[in-house]
Amino acid sequence: MMEAGWKQPEQNPAYRFAFLFYAMMKGPIVIGCIASVVTVCAAFIPAPVEQDLCLRTFPVRSMLQDSLPEAYNGFFASSGKCDHCHGLDPAGIASVNMEGADVNLVDDWRSTLMGNSARDPFWRAQVSHETSSNPLHQQSIETKCTSCHAPLGHFAALLSGAESYSMAELLEDDSVAIDGVSCVACHQQDSVMLGATHSGNLHYVTAPLAFGPYPGPLVTPMALSSGYTPEFSPHISRPALCAACHTLITETIDTDGNLTPDTFVEQATYHEWLNSVYDTDHVSCQACHMPVLQDQAVILAAGYDTPPRAPYALHTLAGANVFMLRLMKANLETLGIPATAEDFDQTIAATLDILQHQSLELSVESWTRTEDTLFISVKLKNLAGHKLPSGFPSRRLSLGVRVQDEAGNSLFHSGAFDMSDFSMVGEDLPFEPHHQVITSEDQVQLYEMVMGDTEGNRTTLLTRGAMHLKDNRLVPVGFTVADMVYDTTAVVGEAANDPDFNADPLEGSGTDLVHYHIPLQGYTGPLELSVEAHYQALPPVWANGLFTADTPPVDSFSSLFNAADREPVLMQSETMQLPGYAGVYAPASGADFQLWTGWDCIHIVNEAFPTVRVFDTSGKLLWTGGREGYMRVPVRQGVYLVQHGHTISKVVVH
Repeated sequence: MMEAGWKQPEQNPAYRFAFLFYAMMKGPIVIGCIASVVTVCAAFIPAPVEQDLCLRTFPVRSMLQDSLPEAYNGFFASSGKCDHCHGLDPAGIASVNMEGADVNLVDDWRSTLMGNSARDPFWRAQVSHETSSNPLHQQSIETKCTSCHAPLGHFAALLSGAESYSMAELLEDDSVAIDGVSCVACHQQDSVMLGATHSGNLHYVTAPLAFGPYPGPLVTPMALSSGYTPEFSPHISRPALCAACHTLITETIDTDGNLTPDTFVEQATYHEWLNSVYDTDHVSCQACHMPVLQDQAVILAAGYDTPPRAPYALHTLAGANVFMLRLMKANLETLGIPATAEDFDQTIAATLDILQHQSLELSVESWTRTEDTLFISVKLKNLAGHKLPSGFPSRRLSLGVRVQDEAGNSLFHSGAFDMSDFSMVGEDLPFEPHHQVITSEDQVQLYEMVMGDTEGNRTTLLTRGAMHLKDNRLVPVGFTVADMVYDTTAVVGEAANDPDFNADPLEGSGTDLVHYHIPLQGYTGPLELSVEAHYQALPPVWANGLFTADTPPVDSFSSLFNAADREPVLMQSETMQLPGYAGVYAPASGADFQLWTGWDCIHIVNEAFPTVRVFDTSGKLLWTGGREGYMRVPVRQGVYLVQHGHTISKVVVH
């Protein structure tokens, strides 16, 4: 008995043509492979079905041409089982958008960091660094690390009764585990305790079920192709699906290698989302990282005449780590990655789009000059649904400010990179503190999380993490210290006491306002002001710590790292041309502009200038007005600068 809503492949002319084309091209080889397909399908189908429905060209195509692993370890199937239907459709019918462009799920996924989590050479090197530094805890460290980076091998071992799962088991012969965060790593997750666990404590159904977002799934096509039964469940689209791996709390090992009773919050991306407006507004993780095709329905299964479905979520799974994607693209064969350079180009483009267009707003909020100093205020706003940066603690965001004279000579540059290794010029050791006000080039604003060991020293060993020495990463909009998950998402260090951090003007703005007092060395001519924000996935301070370990995985990654494109990604920038210094005058008076002071205010009559600004002597903008006639600006006693046009008037309120 066949289900309504789909047809056998031979009933569809396009698929019949595709089958004949492949048969002609492959000849006897196709017939032999078809027999193999029948055997595989018969072995995986949980209930009796008509075997002639397995006689399709698409599994044959994958077996002949694709490099994705096709295996089943008793609990989980690898991605090759899904590629048959959800990969590239040579007939151009399934997995295409309204314009006819291919949008298949498998090719989107295969070049992502999720799809290559078990092949990631930095991850392998970091694990080896952790275990070589803590040899007594190697088994527990490797078991924990593989729970998220190689979940299909890890959980198959544990479900079979093993107490651990090692890197050696992963690397020797586990073709399912090497698939990383593969299709069923997400689609076989159970809804039990979803969002309530962390640190790789995932819950899977052990039956061959694949949960999906569409009600009333057609069972037979998937059962024939993969042995899995599709089942609708809304939990597959919920942010909580990401929680168990994107909240990582580790057990602390002291500097002598002894396990302590303490724990350390290494990553809390899901909790950061909970402490944001995105949770209350029901904007999911998937909304950004798996964007849907708007107003488009897509046929899901190649080789079957099934009805189109909507919404269709692209499996781009883009994050922020352009550096690692570029490194992988340059070393496909070395790393054994089953993707093409073109696949990676698309993933890199999607990642750059998130970084440069969906993550950060950058603006120069105000500027003014005195005879020897330029005062500017730079505002950053986090647009992401979590901290920026988030995830692995090596990642950081830097703010660069450069001022040049009319001839292009540099007068000031905070946040410059040493182009030989992309370290930060002037960065303090062991780490740079958060700044509210920057007055010299050797001060730089770095948004980052810094880990401390049990002795209070900076560490890049995750297992040695005992305390946060600094965490001034930009918080998401809606973030508050009163939230129930603030203990795992706390702001640490000087940023916690910065009145301009996450307060514009009220708590929850997701912004930071940084004030610069820039000495101009007597120069009074026109200026060019450039402000840039860069994202750096693996800065030298982290890489240098890793490379102190002498292990084969570290040595291998060191070679790849040194040959890689390590230039930080420019996220946002703004350039302004500032006029020359016009002088500071006594209170001005004229037909269209008048300025005088009272005992608690500044009186302004303005019909001449589009904008009038009042600053304190630190350069902080206090008030802005326009051509509004008479205006009264309440202030305390003190000295103030009033900018009208290119003129700055100094006034004293007694």
